[in-house]
Amino acid sequence: MTLITVQDLSVSYGANTVLRRVGLTVQRNEIVTIVGPNGSGKTSLLKAIIGAVRPSSGTVTRAAGLRIGYVPQRLHIDPTLPMTVGRFMRLTNRVSREACHEALASAGVTNLLVRQMSQLSGGQFQRVLLARALLQRPDILLLDEATQGLDQSGSAAFYRQIEAVREATGCAVLMISHELHVVMSASDRVICLNGHVCCEGTPAVVASAPEYRALFGTGTGGALALYRHEHDHDHHSDTDHAHSHEAAE
Repeated sequence: MTLITVQDLSVSYGANTVLRRVGLTVQRNEIVTIVGPNGSGKTSLLKAIIGAVRPSSGTVTRAAGLRIGYVPQRLHIDPTLPMTVGRFMRLTNRVSREACHEALASAGVTNLLVRQMSQLSGGQFQRVLLARALLQRPDILLLDEATQGLDQSGSAAFYRQIEAVREATGCAVLMISHELHVVMSASDRVICLNGHVCCEGTPAVVASAPEYRALFGTGTGGALALYRHEHDHDHHSDTDHAHSHEAAE
């Protein structure tokens, strides 16, 4: 089942066009990762998908009744403000304590409900944001570089948790990441973006695509071999070839 379809999407801020004729789909239960250099339009694409940015042309179609859970790149909370994790999770959601417990358990941080937000480590904070997104029982999770600021082991652990959530709930995941070695582990499909879709396909094929190597070099080849998991072989055989796209003139 297709959850999100983006067709010929362009986004401009004044005279500056940041996305040109982008197309993508996300299917139920798949993990899709968007990679690209700084300024390539990754965050603008995510914002267009959730409706926070209006496209200058093109369309975003969401499945009827689609529930979206969003984990932002960063969220600043005044450290002098006394607020427990439980209170934070209920700020915009009228949910029970039990529901908060369940969401925190799904995010891998079961015992944080009464902890002060100001006392959380970076990894714990991001998992609380994930738990808050899971309160919606989403059909799809959108993550905008949700591990920014975490070390490599913390990032890898976070993405393993995302995979566990996907396996447990069947939700799809669309995420932006700059951590190529982890992306190649956690993704069923990778989309390489640089204002337009340069190439897309399974991680193994995208890593060897000329368009990808032009942007990132060849340094992820060994990491891909190390981190590859069974999803690279079991899912989406119809994407076992990379699709190259020329930039719109």
